[in-house]
Amino acid sequence: MGRYAILGWGSLIWDLENLAPHVDGDWAIGAGPVLPMEFSYVSRKRRQALVACLDAENGVGCVTHAIASMRDAIGGAVADLARRERAPEALIGAACLRSDHAHGASGAVIERVRARCVAAGWAGAVWTDLSPNFADHLGEAFSIPRATAYLRTLTDDSLDEAVRYIENTPAATDTPLRRALAAEDWWQAAAARLGLG
Repeated sequence: MGRYAILGWGSLIWDLENLAPHVDGDWAIGAGPVLPMEFSYVSRKRRQALVACLDAENGVGCVTHAIASMRDAIGGAVADLARRERAPEALIGAACLRSDHAHGASGAVIERVRARCVAAGWAGAVWTDLSPNFADHLGEAFSIPRATAYLRTLTDDSLDEAVRYIENTPAATDTPLRRALAAEDWWQAAAARLGLG
């Protein structure tokens, strides 16, 4: 059985940050499972920008990516990712084929991750297990028009962070909101201003 994989689909791909000393090699683009995603998480860490999260209700299947952890126990891989995400370990999903341990908000996600681990020969995998919080923050259910309207309320550094995050996220994270923003002139102008369009 091989190594533990760390799965990613957002900023982890372009900014390993303090996770860098704990991984081996480069990202294997497209090597992870297809998981349901949408930009439906309001991130304090990213100045209230919307970031991609696992979203079974509003999300669509998106290909994920994998990089090898240098840890020989899944607990170490979980702790490394939690530090990078500045999140409690309870918000890091894990599936270990060696011990049959699994933790995550969605059983369907765990099963997809397990199946990918078996197919790829990984000992297991860890991932950032954020659930949507759009409704909690804004008092209304997520929808494309509501998310677009919310992004239009952001200004200065918050808007720049939102644009940078979504535009830098790998193209495989191709969600309905991202497609809608690609057709919005104001969004494209903001991306061009930041050299991202």
